[in-house]
Amino acid sequence: MNERNLAGLAATVLQPGFVGTTPPDWVRRWLADGLGAVVLFARNVVDPEQVAALTATLRAERPDVLVAIDEEAGDVTRIESGRGSSRPGNLALGAVDDPTLTEDVARDLGVELADLGVTLNYAPDADVNINPANPVIGVRSFGADPHLVARHTAAWVRGLQSAGVAACAKHFPGHGDTRVDSHHDLPRIGASRARLDAGELVPFRAAVAAGVQAVMTGHLLVPALDPDLPATLSRRILGDLLREELGFSGVVVTDAVEMRAVADRYGFAGTAVRALAAGADAICVGGERADEAAARYLRDAIVAAVLTGELPEERLAEAAKRVGQLAEWSTAARAGRPDPAPRPTDGSPVGLTAARRAVRVSGDAVGRLPLTAAAHVVEFAAPHNIAIGAETPWGLGAPLADLLPGTTTVRLTEADLPADPTAGAAGRPLVLVVRDLHRHPWMRTAVDRALATRPDAVIVELGLPELVTGGLHLATHGATRAAARAAAELLTGTR
Repeated sequence: MNERNLAGLAATVLQPGFVGTTPPDWVRRWLADGLGAVVLFARNVVDPEQVAALTATLRAERPDVLVAIDEEAGDVTRIESGRGSSRPGNLALGAVDDPTLTEDVARDLGVELADLGVTLNYAPDADVNINPANPVIGVRSFGADPHLVARHTAAWVRGLQSAGVAACAKHFPGHGDTRVDSHHDLPRIGASRARLDAGELVPFRAAVAAGVQAVMTGHLLVPALDPDLPATLSRRILGDLLREELGFSGVVVTDAVEMRAVADRYGFAGTAVRALAAGADAICVGGERADEAAARYLRDAIVAAVLTGELPEERLAEAAKRVGQLAEWSTAARAGRPDPAPRPTDGSPVGLTAARRAVRVSGDAVGRLPLTAAAHVVEFAAPHNIAIGAETPWGLGAPLADLLPGTTTVRLTEADLPADPTAGAAGRPLVLVVRDLHRHPWMRTAVDRALATRPDAVIVELGLPELVTGGLHLATHGATRAAARAAAELLTGTR
């Protein structure tokens, strides 16, 4: 095969991001030359009309292009990054534990994505959050019970794909038992094979059984499966386990190849080449490197690897064929879809219903709820999770002020302490808002200090409710806009 044809195959397996709210010229040129997919991020989203126009422009260049997005419909949102998701995330759905509701929420999301022209969603997160100290998964998981996670993963896949959008279960073989974020370093999963079979692998088996179209690899070292190579680069994990043992025949997508867990060890292009050789079919890139130079660098490295024999030509051709098959599935799923129907301007009604069902109250609310006077809200802000993104707003103060006019809010970080968290709350109800209280000693110290002065303070946990403290505690199981609204309604008795 000549270099031009190899370059076309290499472009087919790339899934790059780009900067801007319209496709740049280089993306349009590449689509004409064989680029198989693009991935959208929050930086590409303004409103539904703009996204629909963007995807229509892409399809004018290549009708079967895969348009991917990382939309978990929880704390990790791209289509609602400007306001926060109007749907609850996985942990909230797991707390309700109604697979029919999970399927309904995913279908509702799928319809919205399909209307926008999105055809592949890097979701659901199928990780079992075994380690509550996990810094990157947490509320993105349905929970810590493998079988609960499995039934909701399958329901989410069914719901999303029933709307014609391909689901992508992640992060194989499971990112839930780590203390390291793979954006920064390589996590090591020390579980035995028996524990993996009984834990991390259970939801992925369920996803395959539900017909999931894609699986995303995790940049994880799992010695019980491969003592030498991270999953993204391991033939044992992608071939022997995922393909042969689990029977998955769809597209294997890498997590972003610029992430430091792999790029620091194998290089940017080296990671892409090794991943394809190991059995990956599509290379996700562009969260941090989102220009033509990065895409060209990867394409040329893939071609060079074929020419030198590092990457077998038949392996690249197989990967491109699988991407093409997913494009065919997507095209067929889009055919005959009804015209987009008007959607509520304030978000997802089924999402708000689910968020309301997910709120849990601990302690004695008698005589303390509903709040009837303007409150003082203190929001404790930990460093943001890179997967969630700093641009996504969160907090309880705004929705509570909508229902209790005059409510005031302050936000404190670790750098603000030892400021008195109760300052400004004299004679007013005090609401302390935390995210993953159990993971941040400074936050716990501040909350304990506030409770010593104001034992009547209400604690609202928007993260993983691993540590329940105070006389009255609300857990929303996520920091989405829907979750905050549900908590505000409960606090004020306006639900």
